[in-house]
Amino acid sequence: MAFALYTHDAGVLKVTGQLFPLKPGEPREARLEFERNGKWTEAARSPVLFPGWSVHFRIENWDDTEDVPYRIRHGETAEFVGLVRRDPRDKDVIVVANMSCNSSRTTGLRPEILDNLKAQNPDLLFFAGDQTYRHTEHTAGWIEFGLQFRDIIRDRPTITIPDDHDVGHPNLWGENGKRSTLSGNADGGYFYPVEYVNLVQRQQTWHLPDPVDPAPVERDISVYFTRLRVGGIDFAILEDRKFKSGPAGKIPQMGPRPDHINDPSYDPKSIDLPGLVLLGERQHTFLRQWSDDWTGAAVKAVLSQTAFCGAVHMHGKRNDRLLADLDCNGWPQSARQRALADLRRVQAVHLCGDQHLAVVVKHGIADFGDGPYAFTSPALVNTIYGRWWHPLDEKPGPNPVSDSPLPWTGEFLDGLGNKITMLAYANPPDIADERQRADGYGIVRFDKRNRRITFECWPRFSDVQEGDKAQFPGWPLTIEMAANDGRPPVAWLPDLVFEGAKDPVVQVIEQKSGEVLYTRRVPGDRFQPPVFAAGQYTVKVGRDRPDRFSRSDLTAGPRDGAKPMIVDLG
Repeated sequence: MAFALYTHDAGVLKVTGQLFPLKPGEPREARLEFERNGKWTEAARSPVLFPGWSVHFRIENWDDTEDVPYRIRHGETAEFVGLVRRDPRDKDVIVVANMSCNSSRTTGLRPEILDNLKAQNPDLLFFAGDQTYRHTEHTAGWIEFGLQFRDIIRDRPTITIPDDHDVGHPNLWGENGKRSTLSGNADGGYFYPVEYVNLVQRQQTWHLPDPVDPAPVERDISVYFTRLRVGGIDFAILEDRKFKSGPAGKIPQMGPRPDHINDPSYDPKSIDLPGLVLLGERQHTFLRQWSDDWTGAAVKAVLSQTAFCGAVHMHGKRNDRLLADLDCNGWPQSARQRALADLRRVQAVHLCGDQHLAVVVKHGIADFGDGPYAFTSPALVNTIYGRWWHPLDEKPGPNPVSDSPLPWTGEFLDGLGNKITMLAYANPPDIADERQRADGYGIVRFDKRNRRITFECWPRFSDVQEGDKAQFPGWPLTIEMAANDGRPPVAWLPDLVFEGAKDPVVQVIEQKSGEVLYTRRVPGDRFQPPVFAAGQYTVKVGRDRPDRFSRSDLTAGPRDGAKPMIVDLG
């Protein structure tokens, strides 16, 4: 037994065990056992799958209110032991580790990262992709990753989602599963056999909650987009590369390769063409349904592989400037705006990796600052592809972060014309020096009581005992959860007074367009809904869904312009 991963949600525990390759004649079955009252009891047996040497267990009616030791056993002596943690719903602050890009060029263990993580004791581990770069040897690379991190993943829920290098690509535009035939894969689709892609996804994602829409894409490639609730934080787990259009053959080539643009005269609008896909309709449908359902959730967040912007100037080498990179989710731009609107609707922060450069940005959709915040983690080990934030004029943008130690914060357009506000970045001083490559990871603290989120960014060789001064310059950053919707109100609906329940879910719909402006769980027993244009609106309210109270034809007006409205949720 090499290692194991698990999650549990809505009464279902799912566990994946990873074995070392077995010899002929060794058993092709493993057992899952739990310890209660000092006694180990077998709960399930399952076959070891080949290729991949993984084993999978699903336990229904899981009681998530207690810690339960587990072990996976194979044969007479092999075992992996860990702890299924209870759901920390009673904690005020839920801690998430945000990690990605674990270079396979640097083999061996990662004790400095594990020691810090153990001290920080996150409630959830999120690995956003590129757990391994062994393109044609995923099982070997996956076992290597597991050995590096097994002493932290053994006793807490862990999300691992594969990115391009996990499936053997330099970049990935999945384009609904079609086959890629172009070097570099910019034509869209997957290069390696379907069996290999599904093997990667089985090893890395089977232990996640069941896919919300399990139908495979083209050629029977599996999907895994889903939700996971931990401690009252409801995480939507997206596949932001599975459905994305490839650029080759769809837009003119304006650089040395189809996905890199270096022509300073190009118009970003010229590549935002009708029909280009980012998340795809199936995931937008999921996000709409997820937005309405707040069961077990006080706060929502979105997890995916890469960033919804191109917050990078230098690529690969310190002086190699690139105007635009279509591998990021800043392209296609209209699809990017739609995705961010889905996040903003529920005030969800976005966590991701892939870019090898730690940044915190506030997205703009129509205007600077009107969208959600996003935290891109640094590379755990940054030996593959360095990146830097370095504006050409070496000046801050408008409205820079006051008192920041970083010189280039503020409002910028990325190379695709997207509006972003740069709040923090962690440029590597020297990509050849492992202590100056900006290796590291993120910690995100969701403070449910005070409705704040704190982003921390820790260098690989830092000592967490030294406190905030050990973090990358510019961190920590604390934001208000409500600021993930940065649209300024221009009017308000009547003040709602809730009876029969506190902290309800409120949805506001613009009647003329039918657009859902937002769906939120609001704290307390009173809320006056803001709106962003004059007109008439529908308000829906419920305990966990907006399904118990509905009132239409509400006219927006001044904040104190209407008498309070009683909403009975009993």
